[in-house]
Amino acid sequence: MKEYLSFASALLDSMNQSLKASSESDVWKHSSYQTYMRKYNSLVREVAAVTSGTALLDLYDLDRVPSMGDTIAIQQKSYFDSVHSNLSILKAFLENKIGLKEDKTLQIKDFIQANLRRAMFDRPDKEILVQDVVEQLLIGRGMEKGVDYDRETGRVKISIKEVVPDFIFQKLGLALEVKLSKTTTKSKTIVDEINADIMAYSREYRSIIFLVYDIGSIRDETEFKNDLEVNDAVSVIVIKH
Repeated sequence: MKEYLSFASALLDSMNQSLKASSESDVWKHSSYQTYMRKYNSLVREVAAVTSGTALLDLYDLDRVPSMGDTIAIQQKSYFDSVHSNLSILKAFLENKIGLKEDKTLQIKDFIQANLRRAMFDRPDKEILVQDVVEQLLIGRGMEKGVDYDRETGRVKISIKEVVPDFIFQKLGLALEVKLSKTTTKSKTIVDEINADIMAYSREYRSIIFLVYDIGSIRDETEFKNDLEVNDAVSVIVIKH
């Protein structure tokens, strides 16, 4: 399954690169649509032979698809975009089958937990300072803003109020929220904030990580986390300075 996922990703990358390599004025830059249709069809058939749930994946009747010489530019773009969309769906299907999103979410959680404290040289007095270091770690991991993650986007509307996660990983359906706990009073407030955020973010995101950077106000980490990790989709990390 991982090989099929790699092939689907490679096809999508190839399609994206072919568009980047063409100039904006090139109206025929989608003319390779038939090649990608054939490869997509072959991949879907291979996947269908080894797993269930593929009935909803489209297949192209290539005998009824007009050739490049029988189409105009706008038709070619339509076919090309269709294959790109179907490949994206197939890629998501394969990721879910092998649990890749869950693996990547766990990797991000473990990476931050292992590296944040050593990357925090000074005692932070504002939440944004912790957020900045988290972003530096993500960049150092090779992640690209606007592609692999985004910061303070992805608004979620609750009644008349809107809330915005500190970080989102759209491809993983993951929200990451940073909290700075400086006093015992603040740690109690954070519990209320996290409970409210769980209600809000779970409407839009399949997983939520709460990163609590503690400057000596949380005595019992297990007790603090106990009632907050209400299900497998919610994780609470406490990092002590």
